[in-house]
Amino acid sequence: MIGLDEIVKAQSRIAGQIRRTPLVSSRGLSARCDFPIHLKLESHQSTGSFKLRGATNAVLLVDDEARQRGLVTASTGNHGRAVAQAAAAQGVRAVVCMSALVPSNKIDAVQALGADVRIVGRSQDDAQQEVERLVTGEGLTEIPPFDDAAVIAGQGTIGLEIIEDCPNVELVLVPLSGGGLASGIAAAIKGKLPRTRVIGISMARGAAMHESLRAGHPVAVEELETLADSLGGGIGLSNRYTFAMCRDLLDDVVLLSEDEVAEGIRHAFTEGETVEGAGAVGIAALLAKKIEVRGPTVVLVSGRNIDEARHGQIIAGGHG
Repeated sequence: MIGLDEIVKAQSRIAGQIRRTPLVSSRGLSARCDFPIHLKLESHQSTGSFKLRGATNAVLLVDDEARQRGLVTASTGNHGRAVAQAAAAQGVRAVVCMSALVPSNKIDAVQALGADVRIVGRSQDDAQQEVERLVTGEGLTEIPPFDDAAVIAGQGTIGLEIIEDCPNVELVLVPLSGGGLASGIAAAIKGKLPRTRVIGISMARGAAMHESLRAGHPVAVEELETLADSLGGGIGLSNRYTFAMCRDLLDDVVLLSEDEVAEGIRHAFTEGETVEGAGAVGIAALLAKKIEVRGPTVVLVSGRNIDEARHGQIIAGGHG
């Protein structure tokens, strides 16, 4: 378990390196749900997603000798962009391994930050194999995308901000993939407000953490194309932290169809927010009435990094 103390220390460590993102009221969702609904806009982070928090905390904890050898990570896009920016800020070389399923706009964004990009295979697991080769063969230091104490603590700082801005929050909806975000936020929320519910939201196509929780242990799941591409990938069969934390801290997990994810993207746009599929799943779950709202609710909008053309097609009523 990553506890509240580690998250509080991470908040102090990364202050000034990341943006304290806004919490805004959603009139449309509040009217639909008959309770106050607030959006935590991590999509306003400088890299366009929450990932900068965990990556920055992890990079700052790497010792000087390891920094000189360089850093490496596997990513579905947003974590790679975050590691690239955090590494560049410290003058450190970064290698980002991604699969062919990662959208080109996310690959371009990582390259623009000066990272060495490697495209490997068609799954996050394929990309992870290249990471392991570089760690063993070249001595690079891995910054894991989710199953890492420093990364989880960094993501957990979002939970502290939610409590500061909405101390009476009764429900928090968090996108769920490998579990670094969900477990970090849940640890922060439950550490301060143990009665507040935290629910993980994922897409039905390739929801690895959901399948693992249902099985009672980490399992391999085929990675499929989805509008919520940032939620793709496995949780690792030797998962150290996030499986147990999600099992013990999340109150429920909800899955969404592709149509429901698309509707979440469209609704976010009506509220003036451009949001990628993974960032829209909390909104989508409320629209689909898959969540029982009993009081003030915070929906984490985790990222905005969606291809412009695809976003336009979705807004027009398609799936991009």
